[in-house]
Amino acid sequence: MQKFLPLVLSTTLLLSCISCGVSGQAEQSKSKTTTQTQETSSSDGQSSKSSGGQESTSSDGQDSSTQKGQTPPNGQTPPDGQAPPDGQTPPNGQTPPDGQAPPDGQAPGNGQGGPGGSSSSDVTYSGATEITSKKTQNHKTYKSTKSDENAVLVSTDSNVTINDPTVTKTGNSDGGDSCNFYGLNAALLVKGGTTTTINGGTITSDADGANGVFCYGGNGGQNGASGDGTTAIVRNTKIKTTGNGSGGIMTTGGGTTYAYNLDITTSGRSSAAIRSDRGGGTVKVTGGTYTTNGLGSPAIYSTADISVSKAKLVSNLSEGVCIEGLNSITLKNCNLTANNTKRNGNATFLDSIMLYQSMSGDAASGTTNFTMKGGSLTSKSGHVFHVTNTTAKITLSNVKIKNKDKSNVLLSVCDDGWSGGSNKATLNASKQKLSGAVLVGSNSKLTMKLTKGSSFKGYVSGKIKNASGKSISSKVGKVSVTLDSTSTWTLTADSYVTEFNGDASNVISNGHTLYVNGVALKGTK
Repeated sequence: MQKFLPLVLSTTLLLSCISCGVSGQAEQSKSKTTTQTQETSSSDGQSSKSSGGQESTSSDGQDSSTQKGQTPPNGQTPPDGQAPPDGQTPPNGQTPPDGQAPPDGQAPGNGQGGPGGSSSSDVTYSGATEITSKKTQNHKTYKSTKSDENAVLVSTDSNVTINDPTVTKTGNSDGGDSCNFYGLNAALLVKGGTTTTINGGTITSDADGANGVFCYGGNGGQNGASGDGTTAIVRNTKIKTTGNGSGGIMTTGGGTTYAYNLDITTSGRSSAAIRSDRGGGTVKVTGGTYTTNGLGSPAIYSTADISVSKAKLVSNLSEGVCIEGLNSITLKNCNLTANNTKRNGNATFLDSIMLYQSMSGDAASGTTNFTMKGGSLTSKSGHVFHVTNTTAKITLSNVKIKNKDKSNVLLSVCDDGWSGGSNKATLNASKQKLSGAVLVGSNSKLTMKLTKGSSFKGYVSGKIKNASGKSISSKVGKVSVTLDSTSTWTLTADSYVTEFNGDASNVISNGHTLYVNGVALKGTK
């Protein structure tokens, strides 16, 4: 879940099941729907104070011819992270989680899992405006001021199109996991197997636990389980959230979200612009600007499979990207800037790209993947990459990396504020320039491979201090470095590795020594 911030224990709601009384009506004002979902275990989520307000519902619009989407052949996904053509339906979702539990990227105390919860969560949904059948709506205004109420609730297995909406949401929620996992209190919630397309318009949320557009795929928070086909397609929409635990676009429960050219700004804690949480899913973003200003609020928080292309990503207080457990983020030709100046929750380091496992139950354990091709990565504070409590794979190709932190640490692989996993990383660089310190803790492991004309100017060490100056390690762990015939390593200090593969002449000593298992490597330049 999006847990990278302050540490707040999540609350799992157990609400009595109420039969859905919506039959035959395409839209109901002030209507309620009860959905039963399965939950593996309670996740750490941020609880928000609830403030009730009066509901203001827009007048119902008349039905018009709905542009029903076409389904790609055999459920295929559009290539290269692109969303399907207008009106088309993408395949069933895969995985994501993030919620507001210890803010984006943080897990509850000492890196352990969140408190045990019930095996199921009965969530009672309430929509100021509810759409329950095939429908197209144009230029409408939707508003909710009540706690735990969606301004727009789409709950149907039919196609829905909403053109040029004006959506506003106020009314805080203390729903915890119900907000993070199932979409309670979101400005616009999509569920039930629908493919809902939102074109243009504005969505504004000024409340805690109120995500902008929430896509819940119906798998009950079961990581790795298939969803029910629920898909949100959002194009050219401006989304702004100000409360805590209020992401821009949120995907959980195996849902699928396609986003094009969105303008998203979030200001609260645990409020990633592109956000996912328990149950995972698939998120594909093309173009747009995604900015976060809150603590523990990365531009992207992934407990899903997320790909972003040709976008501008900015985090002004948090990590730029956070990936938890067996999940991934792929960036293609994106410009990412991170200014992580304040630690949150369990974190003891400052960093721009964090790959970790919280053991909260929001993400399955496995290889955590970050891939970036082209574009730029600007790290204003802390380590550029940080791997802890997981097995991670970082793949870089032709990325312009700017490290503006005075410590000049490219990568750290070591203990942090979580436990129960291992610190293992593979860094694959192709056509890539790298520079800075590579720090590997005594109980950690790194495999580093440079190919296709890549270069590394820096050193490898095991002497590591966290952001508070506390020593984390004084001895280097296991490090394997491979250089192909076209790649080079220029030393900036004595370096220590366990294994070296390649031609020693491709190592430019620069007055320093490379030690392999304690023995100075001969033949360096």
